[in-house]
This record gives sequence, C-alpha cells and structure tokens, in this order.
Amino acid sequence: MSHKDLLIGIDAGTSVIKAVAFDLTGREVAQAVRRNTYTSLPNGGVEQNMERTWSDTAAVLKELTEAIPNCANRCLSLAVTGQGDGTWLVDNNGTPIHDGWLWLDGRAADISKALQQGETGKRIYEVTATGINISQMRSHLCWMKAHAPDLLEKAGKALHCKDWLYLQLTGEFATDITEGLFTFGDFKTRTYSNKLLADLGLGEFKHILPPILDGTTTAHGLSAKAASQTGLPQGLPVSLGLVDVMCCGLGAGLYDPQNMPGLTILGSTGMHMRFVPSAENVTLNNDRCGYTMAFPGSAFAQMQTNMAATLNIDWVLGIAQQILASQGIERDQNDFLATLDDLVLSATAGKALFHPFISSAGERGPFTDPNARASWTGLDQTTTWPDLLRSVLDSLVLATRDCYQTMGTLPHEIRLTGGAAKSQALRKMLASALNAPVRTIAQPEAGAAGAAMMAAVKQGVFASIEDAAAKWVTPLLQEPVLPDTSLAKTYGTLFAAYLETRQALSPVWQLQAYARKELS
Repeated sequence: MSHKDLLIGIDAGTSVIKAVAFDLTGREVAQAVRRNTYTSLPNGGVEQNMERTWSDTAAVLKELTEAIPNCANRCLSLAVTGQGDGTWLVDNNGTPIHDGWLWLDGRAADISKALQQGETGKRIYEVTATGINISQMRSHLCWMKAHAPDLLEKAGKALHCKDWLYLQLTGEFATDITEGLFTFGDFKTRTYSNKLLADLGLGEFKHILPPILDGTTTAHGLSAKAASQTGLPQGLPVSLGLVDVMCCGLGAGLYDPQNMPGLTILGSTGMHMRFVPSAENVTLNNDRCGYTMAFPGSAFAQMQTNMAATLNIDWVLGIAQQILASQGIERDQNDFLATLDDLVLSATAGKALFHPFISSAGERGPFTDPNARASWTGLDQTTTWPDLLRSVLDSLVLATRDCYQTMGTLPHEIRLTGGAAKSQALRKMLASALNAPVRTIAQPEAGAAGAAMMAAVKQGVFASIEDAAAKWVTPLLQEPVLPDTSLAKTYGTLFAAYLETRQALSPVWQLQAYARKELS
C-alpha cells in the first residue's frame, strides 16, 4: 500500500525555476533547480520563451522525482506558483502566439503613465485597490491594442507565468485569485469587473480572461502528457497557487490574523506587505499606487513594491568589479559580499544619500514613475567607498520605511525573507529604520512552501490556511532582531532628507528621460 507523504511546490521565478518536495510537517525533503533565461529587446521589451519555460519546469520535476525514492507513489499533490505580472498569450488550443512578456517589460511606459492620470486611473484604483504600472497585463494589453492588434486578434487566453504552467500540467485555462483580481477585478466582490474593462478600453477582450480559481478549493488532475514528461502519475491533483510573492507571504509568516505583521522580501525586487483581515480594512492612498492581493477566505495583503532592491547592491559591486578588472585584478562578487557587513557598519551614515531606483523600468512603489532613476546626492571629497556602500544599504531600509508609511502605520513586527535577509547588518538596519523587531524564518523556499500549503489545504491535510501556517510556519520563526536606539534616531533624521530629496527629483527625472530619448 502506498503512503502519500509528499507535497511538491513549483516556484517559477525570474531567475530560477525550482521544484521543492516537502513532507506533511513542512520539512523540505529535496529540491531541483534550473536557471531561467529571458531576452531584453531594444524597444524596452523583456520576453521569455514559453515552451522553454515549460520544458525547464518539466525537467526540474523529473529530476526531483528521480532523486526521491518512490516519489510518484508518495506524492499527494502538486502546486505551482510563479513570477507575477506580465502577459503570456496563447491561442484557443493553448499554443503560444508570442514569447511571454515579463514584469520587467517597459514597452507600456507611456500608456501606463497616461492611464494613471485623471478620472480613469482613479476609478481603476478604487475598484482594484491596485495602482497602474508598466509591468501589468492591463498595461500590456492596452499597448497591444494600440501597437500590435494582431496579437490580441489571435489570442484565445491571456495568462501569467504560473497560469501557463498550470495549463501545461493540467490542460486547464485558469488564473488565480491574486492576479485575476488585482489586474481586472473588483477586490470587494472578488470577480472580474466589466466596468473596469470598459474604462481600460478592453471590454471586447473579456473573453480572453481565464476563469479565476482558488487552489485551496479547486484542483485538476495531471495530464497524461505532463505525467510522461515529469515522472509523476497521471491524475495527480494539481493546485494553482497564488502569485509568487503571495505564496512567499504564506510561507514566510505574513498570514497571521492574531499579530497582523508586516513582511518584507528583499530579493532582486523589494516587496513590503501588511496583513489585512478584510476588504473593509484595505487602505487606499492618494498616490494611487501599490497592490492589494487576496488570500483564500476574506483576508488580503496590501503591498508596495520597489522595482529594485538587491539589484542595487549587485550594480554597485559590479561597478567595483569593472574598475578592478580594468587594472587586471579579478574579484568574484562573493568576495565583496563576504566583507560587506563589516564595511557597511564601519562607515558613517549620511555621508552620502542614495535613492535605489536602479531599474531601467523606473519605480512603482510607493510611487509610480517609469522615469525614476537612481542617484547619489550629498557627496563631498571626504566621501569614501565604504560610505557609498553604506548609503546603498541605507537606501534599501529607507525605501522600505517609505513603502510601509504609505500603507498606513508601521507594523508592530516585521517578518523578513529574501537573499538580503542573510545580512546581519541589514537586519539590524531594517529593525532600526522601522523601529520594530525583525524576525526571519528558517524556510529558505517560502514561495514553494506557500504553494504546497495551498495544496495541503485542498487535500485535507489542514482545515484552513491559518491552520497550515500554524503548523508549517510559526515554529520556524526566528528570534527577533531588535531596533538599535541610536541607529533608529539616525534613520529618523535620514528619512526626512530621503523623502524630501525623492520628491524633489521628479521633474529632474522627466528632463533626463527627454534627454535620453533625444540622444538615443
């Protein structure tokens, strides 16, 4: 008799695709990983081959099943999450009609900026509780209608990354309650909004929007084709997870109705989330920015997202590598990272002020401006290399504070995950900048874990997401890092300067964008 004691979560991110197996207590059993690839185009487009994305996903599942003894018979269910936003078009047979457009795609900058302005942008924000930016499917579809109508004419369904993988796994067209609602839905009714589609000028394309599923209540069986490619049994229940950041929220401790914490994910991008128990508690802001995403049940997460977080660190260390390489000195970036904490903590805060808008797509949280760019200000001849590094890390925690303040009061506790959570210096800096304890979680694969938790609820392992979080997440929360009183005072002073400078730079960014366009 077979014993079903494994759950598999797929997390198809921008950089890597992972398949992670967990036992029913939430312990990681094994994982398989494959690097992801995408193409940047001269017109600002960023695309990913859809067929390769599926073949890579099938490959990591196959590798995982071969690494675990008797995996096919032991697997109870499979769940999938993936990178958010973007547009992955297929025809009525489920065949791609173009490469997938990623969240990094910048083609819709002008259209998204126009949509943000005036009454139309206001109505869209009030219905979705989510601001408009260049990375979203709604901006992409508006751009296609204006510049590539043939794509929309061929489209049978408009999917996101995880939706495409769900189609390959099960043969079903679907999207989840997060991306379906924050893009084209009414957050209060949790259904598509015909009025919103009309405001966007996309009413005629409602038929390409797939059904919205909740993976804790609905699953479909693994298709025969997918079974042959992955080594898993045909008919295995497959749940469609929430978008990756929300699955990460589940796996990293955001779903906590008692404490209602904040959660910051400092990876390539920066995600700052707060738990909201119901639609009535959602807070809208005057800048009409940020995301509101649904959890299963009645709760939500509100979030502000920095386009670039650790990308700023990668950039500044990459510059150092280039300088050394020009002198014939080769240094690996890991060599820099190994000494980063000591260098940063020994430097003087405030010797330079950095704004971490290094992404060429601009910024989307806590304000939306595709022309926003990174800058250093306040330098003088005494500014040192460690001071510059310090200012980059300072900027990440100041940007985090900027985001939380836009969503209302600062949470009483912050849960932290992502690559930068490994830095002891950054944990201390973040706790001090937010004047709140910061707790990491001993769950390195929070996104895959969150997806697997949803599948576990559907299969009856847990009665609810709250029950799943209590069993899989709460025991893994680490001891809190407390604010440093002196450093908290320093950040209080720096934040005022950071915010005032950020607001003053807006007209400069517009002039710089004009200059870049004229010189290109």
